Amino acid sequence: QVRLAESGGGLVQAGGSLRLSCAASGRTFSSYRMGWFRQAPGKEREFVASILWSYGSTVYADSVKGRFTVSRDNAKSTMYLQMNSLKPEDTAVYYCAARVGGAAYTAVSTYAHWGQGTQVTVSS
Repeated sequence: QVRLAESGGGLVQAGGSLRLSCAASGRTFSSYRMGWFRQAPGKEREFVASILWSYGSTVYADSVKGRFTVSRDNAKSTMYLQMNSLKPEDTAVYYCAARVGGAAYTAVSTYAHWGQGTQVTVSS
């Protein structure tokens, strides 16, 4: 059974940085694509970034390109999201997700496994 646990959220001022972590367990993730999504109040959940666990290839939403970096540590079975130059519009609950296969899908429905989420609040 896949288990995903996010941590690292918090309150930060605009222009600041945060690093989110997603601890993954229950499987060997070499054939998985792992993703970060976010959901702001009153809005739909949206794709942020993803990484192919085996090769480390990444995909980003246009809104975070150049500011966010997704990475993973195989030894720790942990995925990270380094968020720099944060903006108030980045405020959301951030979710870690996993799907079998390497296709770089960005739709929420293509990911089968989800964490509980961590709140990120960026003040202006």
